[in-house]
Amino acid sequence: MLNPKSKNIVFIGFMGVGKGTIARALIKKTKRMGLDTDDLIESMENRKIKEIFESDGEAYFRKLEKKTAKWLEKNVKNAVISTGGGFFKVANLEKIGTVVYLKSSFEGILKRLQEHENAELKLAKRPLLADLDRAQALFDERASLYEAKADII
Repeated sequence: MLNPKSKNIVFIGFMGVGKGTIARALIKKTKRMGLDTDDLIESMENRKIKEIFESDGEAYFRKLEKKTAKWLEKNVKNAVISTGGGFFKVANLEKIGTVVYLKSSFEGILKRLQEHENAELKLAKRPLLADLDRAQALFDERASLYEAKADII
């Protein structure tokens, strides 16, 4: 079910679900190029996601995601792309490649992050996880939206 135009594989899902981890494993196995949308945004802005959120807010960050999505659609072929948790909202997602939703429970994601050897860093780089009640509500709100955008779950 790969998008025949680009042959990109795009991983979506809630923050901390393991999109980057799974993407790196697939990159290693397939020898494809790999990209991470958050890394692209940090490079473009020359600052960390957390800094972007703190100084310019989430709305500005979402504009950067849209800009990144347009660039990916136009310039990237045959790659494995991991995305930030909210990237699935970009209008051209299906034009970038085959969308794979990595699904987990909220508790499973928290456990995965908390048991990671760099747990503090993993949690710190996700500003929306600072308030767990709010993060749970966001997770609940997004679950069906991720499924609706996915070619593969």
